[in-house]
Amino acid sequence: MKMRTYLVEDNPTIRENLISTLEELAPVESVGSSDTEEEGAEWLTRHEAQWDLAIVDLFLKKGSGLHVLQACRSRKPLQKVVVFSNYATREMRTRCAELGVDAVFDKSTEIDCLLAYCVTQSQKLDRVANDDSQLQTA
Repeated sequence: MKMRTYLVEDNPTIRENLISTLEELAPVESVGSSDTEEEGAEWLTRHEAQWDLAIVDLFLKKGSGLHVLQACRSRKPLQKVVVFSNYATREMRTRCAELGVDAVFDKSTEIDCLLAYCVTQSQKLDRVANDDSQLQTA
C-alpha cells in the first residue's frame, strides 16, 4: 500500500527531488504539494481523508511550517506529520514535539531516516488495512 503524501516545501528543486526519491525508494505516492503556510494548512485540513503523511519544512516562501503543524493537530491517529528541515535543532525538535509532530528529520543528514520512516509507516498502514478487511469478511 502506498502512503498518500503531501509535501509543504518552498524550494522547487528540493520538492521535486524529494518527491521523486520518496516515490522511487519508499512506498509513497505524492498527492500534492505547496510552498506556503496558508496553502499547506488549508489543503491538509480541507482534504483530511486524502493523505496519510505530511512532510513539512519549517521555513516557507510565505509563513512558517510551525503554523502548518498547528493546523494538523486534530488529524486522525494513523495520519502522520513529520518535519524535514535544515533547522532541526534541539530547541526546534522540542517545539515540534509540543505541536504533536511524529518525527523531525534534518535535510542534510537524515534523508535515509526519513525513507526508513516512510517504509515503516506504510507497513503499519498495510497491517491496519489487512486487519480491517479481515474483520469485514468475518
